[in-house]
Amino acid sequence: MSHHGRLRTRPGAVARSVAFLAAGVLVVPLLAGCGSEDEAGKPLAGPDIAPAGREQVADGGTLRWAVDDVPETLNTFQSDADAVTNRVAQAVLPSMYRLDANGRPQRNSAYLESAKVVQTEPKQVVLYKIAQQAVWSDGREIGAADFAAQWRALSGKDTAYWTARNAGYDRIEKIERGANDLEVKVTFARPYADWQSLFSPLYPKDVMGTPDSFNDGARRTLKVTAGPFAVKAVDHKNNQVSLVRNPRWWGQPAKLSEIDLKAVPLDRRPAALADGEVDLAEIDPSGAQRIAPAAGAKGSAALPGPQARSAAAKALPADAEGLSGFEVRKSLEPVYTQLALNGSEGPLADERVRRAVARALDRKALAEAVLKPLGLPGVPVGSHLALSGQAAYADNSGALGGQDTGEAEALLADAGWVRGGPVKEEKKKQKGEKAAGPKGRKADESEGGDDGTYIVGEDDNGDSKSGHDKDPKDHSKKDEKAKGGGTHLADGKYAGRQPVHGGAPGAYAPKGTAAPADAATAMLAKDGKPLTLRFVLPSGPGSQALRTVADRISAMLQRVGIGTRITKVSDDSYFKDHIASGEFDLALYSWPASAFPATDARPIYAKPVPAADGSLDVEQNYTRIGTDQVDHLFDQAAATLDTDENLSLIRKADSRIWAAAGSIPLYQRPQLTAVAKNLVNAGSFGFQTPVYEDMGFLKKGAKPSASAKSGG
Repeated sequence: MSHHGRLRTRPGAVARSVAFLAAGVLVVPLLAGCGSEDEAGKPLAGPDIAPAGREQVADGGTLRWAVDDVPETLNTFQSDADAVTNRVAQAVLPSMYRLDANGRPQRNSAYLESAKVVQTEPKQVVLYKIAQQAVWSDGREIGAADFAAQWRALSGKDTAYWTARNAGYDRIEKIERGANDLEVKVTFARPYADWQSLFSPLYPKDVMGTPDSFNDGARRTLKVTAGPFAVKAVDHKNNQVSLVRNPRWWGQPAKLSEIDLKAVPLDRRPAALADGEVDLAEIDPSGAQRIAPAAGAKGSAALPGPQARSAAAKALPADAEGLSGFEVRKSLEPVYTQLALNGSEGPLADERVRRAVARALDRKALAEAVLKPLGLPGVPVGSHLALSGQAAYADNSGALGGQDTGEAEALLADAGWVRGGPVKEEKKKQKGEKAAGPKGRKADESEGGDDGTYIVGEDDNGDSKSGHDKDPKDHSKKDEKAKGGGTHLADGKYAGRQPVHGGAPGAYAPKGTAAPADAATAMLAKDGKPLTLRFVLPSGPGSQALRTVADRISAMLQRVGIGTRITKVSDDSYFKDHIASGEFDLALYSWPASAFPATDARPIYAKPVPAADGSLDVEQNYTRIGTDQVDHLFDQAAATLDTDENLSLIRKADSRIWAAAGSIPLYQRPQLTAVAKNLVNAGSFGFQTPVYEDMGFLKKGAKPSASAKSGG
């Protein structure tokens, strides 16, 4: 579900590729320490992995793990890296830190004895002490030469390296050997608070040493590795990546003899599970409802609420016998879904209208609609830059304010929008077009998975006062440069369609039409134009959650007189032709929570700036809304080595982002994983970095820990 392209990077500007995008992989750690634990709180849901001690896990076996795709590259620093790229890197390459269940970094003792700032004046110096046994699979010690090669490749100074990101590496002045071969001394030209994010993963100098080896050498294979597993093969013909035990691994030996990452489409995963093709697969709620009753669900596999009771009441699915050996393990991904408001043009260029949209939303109701039926906490996200449990988290939504219909209406009135005001006549409805009525009738059915356009805002008997959307689809936007890098997430992974649209009069009335008698239910207009916003959604398998949320948002906006024109487009064109191109007013997509927001979140919220070629460089800020103040706060935070001050600056930046009302965080994404009942230390990981060497199948007669929820 990631969306990539060749990027023109600006040093420090492109967020890290954590594109799994479905799996919530985070490969970078957080700053140690937190001065405001009360504000950070605890994760809303911990890992659900059936934890078991290594002594209970059998030696050997192959884990067949369903993933989205076979990766185009195994180099996580390239623009077409994806979720599986990161998953492979976690299993086969060094990572100086990994995240615990609270989203906090923990030194990875397999690679690091210590790492600390040993000098701040006149320059910041960090000293890494490498674990004595740490070696590459070719027998060479991990050392300064590898650190230096990675710095040179990612510094941005040599454009022959096709890098997707270089944030942090561009601040390094030099890297040298310390007192011995196990010490690496890194000197920074400028202070860098997020230094712990660097060298995770760390590639061998064989990959990073030359542009050719960087650009092409690690795309289809990794000959030299240093993790509990090594790459056996990347098989595009059979859609599989095979990892095997690394015989030179010095840590706790891997329990599994092999991990096969098999590309299986989301909508086919329940069948693949039932047919015995895979042992572990992320699934959508409909898949979970098939597995829970088939498994005689209890504990972590149960999905409480009306949906579960309804599913249990029905006959078991035809493949119930095949699914009976699985259970559903559930958590929350370290990813949040947001409502994005494009402020580059149209009504949403007015901050008052954006704030009105935000004040019309009941974010708690939206979170509950998605999460409560799954037995997960329906708590709205209060920060753009961290999630509950992470050190930088604080609920800063008060900078914008909660749901308040009166305040939303006042803001719209102040911006000049009038209930039931006259509108100029739009073009006549074309023959064969069907307008969307209160029951959500389809307006159009087009090729490529586009389920058409729905106009929300009509009279109750279905008489449309809104012409069907036939705007030209010119999505080129050649005057803008949007940068991907794989970090943005479309939530298009929940299958099904459920268009539910109601109506109120006055969306497109003929010129001079008087306001309806009940002006309180009329739509807003100004200068002869109705306040109708383009709401773009992906249409493919996996879009159920987004569609449900979009329907509810449309109904909330309609109450304050804002109409929405919901257009569903194919998943392939969703980001490329609409989000990145700015062809939308409202959109739903997700961002991963970063362990280092000062570095990784900056390009998402940076103020767009003119590029050298005259275009507008929006980086990953697809809302096109930014301020100098937010940029300054990010810059200050990145250069502040004091942990408490760094967190304070991050929270201030978040407050200012809330106030600008370009992005409205809604909820953390659910993470549902179907897992063979005897597979332990695997499932829905939440924040926690998987420990690949501990995964495996239970010994005969052994049982996992009493609680399937692990605190890490």
